[in-house]
Amino acid sequence: MIDQAKQLREKMMQKKPKKERKQTRIIAVTSGKGGVGKSNFALNFALSLVEQNRKVLIFDVDLGFANVDVLLGRSPEESIATMVEKDLSIWDIIEEGPNGLLFISGGTGFNEMFKLDEAKMKKFFDELSEIQGHVDYVILDTGAGLSDENLRFILAADDVILVTTPEPTSITDAYSIVKMVHVKDPNVHMKLIVNQCTTEKEGKQTADNFRQVTQQFLEKEIGTLGYIPSDSNIPAAVKKQVPFLLAFPNTYASQAMRKVTGEFLDLPVPYKLGIKGFLLKMLFK
Repeated sequence: MIDQAKQLREKMMQKKPKKERKQTRIIAVTSGKGGVGKSNFALNFALSLVEQNRKVLIFDVDLGFANVDVLLGRSPEESIATMVEKDLSIWDIIEEGPNGLLFISGGTGFNEMFKLDEAKMKKFFDELSEIQGHVDYVILDTGAGLSDENLRFILAADDVILVTTPEPTSITDAYSIVKMVHVKDPNVHMKLIVNQCTTEKEGKQTADNFRQVTQQFLEKEIGTLGYIPSDSNIPAAVKKQVPFLLAFPNTYASQAMRKVTGEFLDLPVPYKLGIKGFLLKMLFK
C-alpha cells in the first residue's frame, strides 16, 4: 500500500508541477430520490471527461452506499473515513480506475466526518487540500435527497448537476432539491440531466416543464445539460460491473453521454473556489 501510494503521488506530481497547477473544479452530482441512475451518470460522465483528456477524480460521498465501488467492481480497503482513523495520507486512499480515472470511497463512517474533533478535522482538511491542482475536476457523487450532508456538498460545489427522470415522483423530488438550495443560496450553478428517457422528445419536454415551474415559482432559471436515453445495455453493463461507456462505447447512452460532456465543456467556466475554498464553504455551512 505504501509503495502504491508513493507511485501515485510521484505520478501526479510529475503531471502538475506546483507552480503550474490550476484551480480544481468541484462538481456535485445529486438527485431528489434514489433509483434515477445518479451514480451511474456520475461515473460515466467522469469517464467521458477523461476521454477529453481531463484529469478527473470521482469522490463517492453517498453516505453508507458505495455505489461507485460496486459499479466499478472494486472493493477498496481504505476510504476517507479510514484516512482519518488510521492517519493515512490522501494518496493512500486514492484508487486508480479504468483509463486513469481516480476515485475515493467515502466509507461507511463518512457520515461522522462533520462531527470530528479539531485535530481530526484539520487532518481531513489538510489531506483533501493536497488534491488541489492535480486534477481538473473532482466529481462528488452525493446521496439522494435533502440530508444536511448533501446540502453541504451542493452548496460548496462550483457546479451542481441534478439528475431526474421523466417520472412525476422524480420530478417532484428534484424540484424540492432546487427549492431548498435556492432558499440557502440563489446563486448556485445548477444544470439538469433528464435520465432514462424513452425518446429525446420526452426528455426535452420534461426539461422544459421543469424549467417553467422553477422559473414561475422560484424565479430561477435551470439550464438543461442533456438527455440520456433508456438503453438495455446500461443494466447489462451494471451486471458486468463495467461502466457502460467502456462496455458499450457505441450504444445510444454512450453517444448521449459524450454529447452531454461536450455541452458541459462548452459552458462558461464559473469562478472556481478550488479544493480549499470548497472545504471552507462545506465545513462552515
